[in-house]
Amino acid sequence: MRRAIARVQTRPRLTLLTLVSIDLLCLSLAGISSVWVRLIFDGQFHPSIYWRLWPITGVFILGYALASLYPGIAMSPVEELRRLTLTNTLLYLLMGSSIFLFREVALYSRAAFLMAWLFSMVFVIIGRYGIRALCARQAWWGHPVVVMGAGKTGEMVVRTLQRQPSLGLKPIAILDDDPRTHGSLAGVPVVGGLSMAPMLAKEFKIPYAIVAMPGVARSRLMQLLSRYGRTFAHLMIIPDLFGMASLWVVAKDLGGVLGLEARQQLFLPGPRFIKACLDRGLVVLISLLALPLIALISLMIRLDSQGPVFYRQIRIGREGKLFKAWKFRSMVVNADVALARYLQAHPELKSCWEEDHKLKDDPRITWVGRFLRRTSLDELPQLWNIFIGEMSLVGPRPIVHEEVWRYGDMYDLYLQVLPGLTGLWQVSGRNDVTYEERVNFDAYYVRNWSVWLDIYILMRTVKVVLAGDGAY
Repeated sequence: MRRAIARVQTRPRLTLLTLVSIDLLCLSLAGISSVWVRLIFDGQFHPSIYWRLWPITGVFILGYALASLYPGIAMSPVEELRRLTLTNTLLYLLMGSSIFLFREVALYSRAAFLMAWLFSMVFVIIGRYGIRALCARQAWWGHPVVVMGAGKTGEMVVRTLQRQPSLGLKPIAILDDDPRTHGSLAGVPVVGGLSMAPMLAKEFKIPYAIVAMPGVARSRLMQLLSRYGRTFAHLMIIPDLFGMASLWVVAKDLGGVLGLEARQQLFLPGPRFIKACLDRGLVVLISLLALPLIALISLMIRLDSQGPVFYRQIRIGREGKLFKAWKFRSMVVNADVALARYLQAHPELKSCWEEDHKLKDDPRITWVGRFLRRTSLDELPQLWNIFIGEMSLVGPRPIVHEEVWRYGDMYDLYLQVLPGLTGLWQVSGRNDVTYEERVNFDAYYVRNWSVWLDIYILMRTVKVVLAGDGAY
C-alpha cells in the first residue's frame, strides 16, 4: 500500500510557484497592454516612466497571498473570481492614492491606469484558468490529502476531487476503521484504520485531511477533531447537509455555539433589485451591439426556409406566471408532423425522445437552425423577455408544463426566481448532462446566487458558445 501512496508525488511548492509565475506574467502583460493601447491613441505619450512601476507587481503578489489566493486550494472558481476582483480593485486604489500623495499624478495617464486595472482582472482570471487546465492533471500539481471514511460519502469526496483536479487536492490514501473496506476505493488505496493518520501525515508530508463520516456521533467527531487537529494543518469536515447551499455558508459563533448561516440571497428584495438593474443595463448594451447580427440572422432564416423569423413558446416564469419566450425559428413549418414521421420510421429513437425531448439528428431542424442551435444564437431574441422583466440573463432554464413533474420538490425553488437566458446547467455540459443533473444545477444556482456567480456563468457562457459544447 505504501508503494501505491508513494507513486502519487505531488509537488506543492512547484504548484505555488506556477501560480505566482502566471500571476506575475499576467499582471505585467496588463500593464504593458494598457501602456501600448494608450500609446496608439496619443503619439506624444511617453511610456518609459511606467517601467519604474514594474516592481509594484510584487505588492500585488503579497496582496494575493493576504487574500488567501495562494495556494488557492479547494477554492471554488466563483470565490476565486470574487477575491481576485476585490483584491485587484483595492490594490489599484492604493496605488492611485500613493501616486496622488507623492504628487506624481501629472506624470501618469488616467486612461492607462484604468485600462491596466481592467486588463489585470481579465488577464489574471484567464491566466489562472488556463494554467489549471494545462497542469491540473499533471502528477505534480496540487497538494496531497487523506480522506477519513470509506463509505458512500468518502467515495463521493474522492470521485469529486478526481473529477475536478483544478481544486488542487489529490487523494492519496483513505482511512477507515472497518477492515472490510480495506483495499481500494475509486483507485485510491484504503490503507488501514484512522490511527495511521499521524504516521501518513509525517511520512508523506500531508497537510490536508477530510473527515467524510457525516453519520458519526458527536462525541466521536469531537474526538477526531481533538486528536487529528494537531496532525493536519487543514482538517475539513463533510457535514450531513447534502443539497444545501455551499458557496455562501458562513460559520457563526453564537456565544460559543457553532452555527451555520446559509444565505438565500435571491429571496431578498435588495439582491433581486441589484440583479434586475444589472440585467436591464447589460441587455441594453448587448442588444445595441447585437443589432447587426440580429438583422443578418433574420435574413438567413428567410432565405433558408419558408415561415416566420421568430417563434414563441409558452414557458413558466417566476411565481408560476406564464410568458411567451422568444426565439429565432430553427425548425421547419409543421415540425410536429415531421417529427411523427421520423419517429415512425425510426422507432428505436422513441425512447430517447420521451426521455429528454431531444434528438441529436432532429429532422425538424433547418440548415440555418442547426447553426443557430449549435451557437445558442437561436435564443438571442430572449433579450426582449429580459428587458420587460420576464426573464433574467442568468437563471434556471425556462421550462414548460410537461417538465414540472421532473423537478419534484425543487419546483418550489424554480418558482422563486426568474428563468435565465443562460445558467449553470448550460455551462456545465448542456445536453450532455442528464435531466436530474440539470435540476440539481438549477437548485444549486438558486441556493448559492451572488453577483459573482452570475459573472462567472456569463464568462463561462462565452467559452461554451464559441466551442459549441454539448449543443445539438
